[in-house]
Amino acid sequence: MSLTSVIVATGKCIPSVVIKNSSFMNNQFHEKNGERVERSNEDIINKLHDITEIEERRYAEPGQVSSNLATIAAEEALKSSGIDRETLDYIIVAHNFGDVKSGSTRVDMVPTLGSRVKHALGIKNADCVAYDLPFGCPGWLQGMIQANYFIRSGDAKRIMIIGSEILSRVSDPHDRDCMIFADGAGAVILEGRSDTNSGILSHKTQTHTAEEAYYLYAKRSSNPEYAEDDLFIKMDGRKIYEYALSNVPVAIKATIEKAGLDISDIKKIVIHQANAKMDEAILRRLFKLYNRTDIPEGIMPMTISRLGNSSVATIPTLLDMMLKKEIPGQEINKGDVVVFSSVGAGMNINAMTYRF
Repeated sequence: MSLTSVIVATGKCIPSVVIKNSSFMNNQFHEKNGERVERSNEDIINKLHDITEIEERRYAEPGQVSSNLATIAAEEALKSSGIDRETLDYIIVAHNFGDVKSGSTRVDMVPTLGSRVKHALGIKNADCVAYDLPFGCPGWLQGMIQANYFIRSGDAKRIMIIGSEILSRVSDPHDRDCMIFADGAGAVILEGRSDTNSGILSHKTQTHTAEEAYYLYAKRSSNPEYAEDDLFIKMDGRKIYEYALSNVPVAIKATIEKAGLDISDIKKIVIHQANAKMDEAILRRLFKLYNRTDIPEGIMPMTISRLGNSSVATIPTLLDMMLKKEIPGQEINKGDVVVFSSVGAGMNINAMTYRF
């Protein structure tokens, strides 16, 4: 009996603290060499908006850490599904920085966030295996791919995959890129079924490290007054943009072809919310691979303008919003085929096709 991995529930945690672009007007920005940025903060903020389209982002409450957000998203998914939590075979938590307390950049990952979430959910079943997956921004999607293998092998029936991140505490307030990052969590429950046409159809993952391994990295603040051992997330934005544009469309096309489909069969393309202009360029490049310039209106839903880049949480959060009809014109209907794709630290790329 062949099993298909089917999404049976979703949940999310969108933090309540809204940080608008104007909140950065008093930041003291520095270049990578430590010198002050000469342009005005207004110009810096306007340029960031032009490139990313971010107008506001969400930050966690001071008393919250990443595992708290993950638990909230997990509880919402469980509530919407009506599933007995004790029947979960795995809990996979994708993240990159563990639990970081407010006012600190110290990473806390012991016990794992998976164990913390399982404990917070009150699950007593020892056969429910909980573990973490640090894989850059593609971590949640990679968790879905791993879960699919577990289900199709017969090793598991129900798996919860969570993407949770608090980037606001590991981003350098003196680096212009800090305005991109946000906090959030999203959760999905996959279940193995044999009586449906819905489910995961295909997927592909790549890791490029020859020249690309340190496009995203951890380093001291751009402000030379900060201690050298206080590390923050850093990135080479231009190289990441070029890398994504060259590799993500190819990976998506390969995934679509692996499912025996054409771009015309795809209803929605859900890409990691890293940068609006980059995602739009990826979409154009993808259609160009099919010798098409007629991109269907609304095929690529976006939330980055008001939620920012919450790393592993962007795709599951966006999916939950679409399934719950919280984004006008971006509903998902039965039979729709959706492509998911992400790119991030590693450098890692993945893509997945799914029929609802």
